[in-house]
Amino acid sequence: MAENKYDAIVVGSGISGGWAAKELTEKGLKVLMLERGRNIEHIKDYPSPAKAPWEFPHAGGRTQKMIEDYPVLKRDYPLNEMNLDFWVKESESPYTEVKRFDWFRGYHVGGRSLTWGRQSYRWSDFDFEANSKDGFGVDWPIRYKDIAPWYEYAEKFAGISGSIENLPQLPDGHFMPAMELNCVEKDVAARLKKHYNNVRTMIIGRTANITVPHEGRTNCQYQNKCWLGCSFGAYFSTQSATLPAAMKTGNLTVRPFSIVTKLIYDKDTKKAKGVEVLDAETNQTYEFFSKIVFVNASALNSTWLLMNSATEIWPDGLGSSSNALGHNLMDHHLGVGASGDVEGYEDKYIYGRRANGIYIPRYRNLFGNKSDYLRGFGYQGGASRDGWKRQIAELSIGADFKDALSEPGSWKMGIGGFGEILPYAENKVTLDKTKKDKWGLNVLAIDCELKENELKMRKDMISDAVEMLEAAGVKNVKGRDGDGTPGRGIHEMGTARMGKDPKTSVLNANNQVWDAKNVFVTDGACMTSAACVNPSLTYMALTARAANFAVEELKKGNL
Repeated sequence: MAENKYDAIVVGSGISGGWAAKELTEKGLKVLMLERGRNIEHIKDYPSPAKAPWEFPHAGGRTQKMIEDYPVLKRDYPLNEMNLDFWVKESESPYTEVKRFDWFRGYHVGGRSLTWGRQSYRWSDFDFEANSKDGFGVDWPIRYKDIAPWYEYAEKFAGISGSIENLPQLPDGHFMPAMELNCVEKDVAARLKKHYNNVRTMIIGRTANITVPHEGRTNCQYQNKCWLGCSFGAYFSTQSATLPAAMKTGNLTVRPFSIVTKLIYDKDTKKAKGVEVLDAETNQTYEFFSKIVFVNASALNSTWLLMNSATEIWPDGLGSSSNALGHNLMDHHLGVGASGDVEGYEDKYIYGRRANGIYIPRYRNLFGNKSDYLRGFGYQGGASRDGWKRQIAELSIGADFKDALSEPGSWKMGIGGFGEILPYAENKVTLDKTKKDKWGLNVLAIDCELKENELKMRKDMISDAVEMLEAAGVKNVKGRDGDGTPGRGIHEMGTARMGKDPKTSVLNANNQVWDAKNVFVTDGACMTSAACVNPSLTYMALTARAANFAVEELKKGNL
């Protein structure tokens, strides 16, 4: 093929971009994957997975210089010296906060597939039907039955460990052997099940950490250092899973340091014929051409690209004919929950560092249960023993102090809520024409906030957490009402939603842009609602499904 012509172009290399590259190359297409940041090679470029905390200059923490250089990242746990290179330099890539929004980004090959929390849950029809049933937002154009086979397809390749539970609100999947609840979690789970007559349940998290060898990857070693990069390939990432599969075909070209600035729209064919790229190192501009384009730059950057692809036909961007582009920004709100002490297990300890926690699936506004707000929430958390970092008030120096710190401390149990944010049209992103990034490109302005529905929900998220832990025998339970600022869930969704009607949505049921049918968006931007479970498995399934559709349409000559 000519150097700048391909069958397909994939914009972005994170979870959904990696899947798009894998699916399209395995179906025989010559694919160009464009990534705005640097390359990161599996194993070789992981900064510190083998290091202990004391091997870092600042014990793995953060310095005053880091706090100064990363004013957004410092707001939460991601800022630390162990994997600083996995996060965006905010001075180079700023954004405008009309209202506070904590946007934590990773611009490099693999994107946030290297740092994600790996919790992997299927949506149910309670989620896909929610907008239609309660009248908030537009109806999803698909239902669970449409995506169920693709969930299984994604689970089989990615490797999801979990337990079969037969819960209608959390469909079971194709699981590897589940990780085990520890002794305290098992007892707490049994007490909750009995107390709530199985309406509220605690299960082991469903995680993209493999528990048996799979696809050339080594099973999880229980080090709990996933966010540093895993040399064993034990958790799903672009580097460990989809990129090797795509490269194996011989059909993939990866081009890092390539900022895609616009989709090149052909008004005669009403399709995109390619993309314009700004080389992040040389500032030179290039054009690449293809039959189809998959936009997987992460939710907000994918929408930025569509907006930046404005023409005289679409002055507000490609996909803007419905006026939905940029609107309905969602995340999950969190920072609320409870924790307490668990007595009677002083002679028990845990083996290894399980890279997974517990999950309490949604139970509010289901099965005839009505609250004074729409939708619901789930909880994540776990039980553990205090370690050497704990403070012992009675001891401050000497041999007794050292001896005490070498022994495990008391058991704690904590749970934190993940609540659904509704798709509000006024929660939006726009192009800020007054501010530019390092490369002279207009940045995004983000205008998003929690509203009355979420604030009401948060009250239950705290009170229910306290109630459940106390019902399970946990002592000294204290509720926590922390920071619920949107963005903190790192689950940006919406702004280029799917729908049934081109007048109210950006994408159709196959993730095609209504205004350019050879452009597909399958990352978080496509989401029509947010549910309350982690969304990445749904991105994987939607991407595989859309790629299959795209190739079939190419064969038929429809694209």
